[in-house]
Amino acid sequence: MLRFRRTAFAAALTIAMAALSTAIALPAPASAALPTAAVAVGDSFISGEGAGAYTPVVDVNGVAQDFPGWTAPNNNAFFCHRSANASLNQANLPGIQNRFNLACSGGQPHDIANASNARTNGRTVAAQIAQLRTVAQTQDIDLVLLGLGSNNSSFTFGSVAEKCANRFIADAWTGWWEFWAYLGGPVEQKPCTDADLATAAQFNAATAETTAAVRQLLTTLDQVDADGQHRVVFQDYTNPLPLDLEPTFHTQDSRDDTRDKFRDLGAERYAGGCPIHRASLAPGHRFSQGLGTLVKSTRDTLAAEFPGADLVYLNVQRAFDGARLCESAASPTGALATPIRLQDGASGTFVTSLSGKDKIDIQRIANTCVSYFQTCQESWHPNATGHQVLGQCLAGAAATSARSVACVRASNGTISVS
Repeated sequence: MLRFRRTAFAAALTIAMAALSTAIALPAPASAALPTAAVAVGDSFISGEGAGAYTPVVDVNGVAQDFPGWTAPNNNAFFCHRSANASLNQANLPGIQNRFNLACSGGQPHDIANASNARTNGRTVAAQIAQLRTVAQTQDIDLVLLGLGSNNSSFTFGSVAEKCANRFIADAWTGWWEFWAYLGGPVEQKPCTDADLATAAQFNAATAETTAAVRQLLTTLDQVDADGQHRVVFQDYTNPLPLDLEPTFHTQDSRDDTRDKFRDLGAERYAGGCPIHRASLAPGHRFSQGLGTLVKSTRDTLAAEFPGADLVYLNVQRAFDGARLCESAASPTGALATPIRLQDGASGTFVTSLSGKDKIDIQRIANTCVSYFQTCQESWHPNATGHQVLGQCLAGAAATSARSVACVRASNGTISVS
């Protein structure tokens, strides 16, 4: 009988406590805030191409790919070349706890919402939006650095650079009568013109393609960002070459680049990091300005479509003023961009001088870049010091109240963002 009474009492006490807890709701434990993060999305100027210290990259199968060797297929995820020295990692970003580099060298608008290896010459990495969703599961994304537009289905930075450099090299080492020196017939030897780089129609198509991709990115950010507050910095591109070469690079052995066959001058400019016709420089800068217009147009269009979004255009076209390749006689020393460097076979050893080499040597060296693009893909990209400068540009864009800013390098080397 006593045992029953105790059991009945316990049951009654349980019911009373339940009623009390219902009447007086206890506060739920507060959820821990996610750490804040900055994320890099886009192509080589954002991934850190040229800056060295490349980190392993997870491929579409979830396997982290470290350096696979110089003769590995160029679609290997590692060749996204995500650098520990990339501008995202060098920027002073108060309040940001973690940083994630999702950009990939050679990245195109296609790669924002689709696996890169689903297109020709794409690398075996997942869509950048998919990678972004993974980051957002554990991070509060407060800043996104976006660099997109120089590569698209109409043209790519690499193909433009290769075209103009190859024309100069062919002109320097091969006479117009020596068509037999090239297996595929004569190689173009004239300086690049604006139409050789990108036509107005191609720029229009690239702008539409880029805008569509970034629209998908912004939509995804609104879906996955923990607090819905994030700034997106649209960075454009800086030209690695000056408006004109330093005078010591104009002539060599009494020949300039308007003559047919000028090997000594060709070797001198290659050593300086700028194998290019002087006449190609102005079209190259107009191409860079066109990329800036593309990026700003993309930002402005999407700012109208996403009126609540925090979107900033960062113009870096003058960030390397005074420190471009062959802008001083000491080049490439002191330059903020990597010189064009090739390998004689996929050996890992860069050819720093072409002096004394004949056209057969030149063809063999050039073909190494064709067969193993990773041996030359750093060429004409910001180096580690250049990315440090771009990091200062990013820091300014992250802190500004303006919607459009320009990052400019003064003659004394100081960087301003306004």
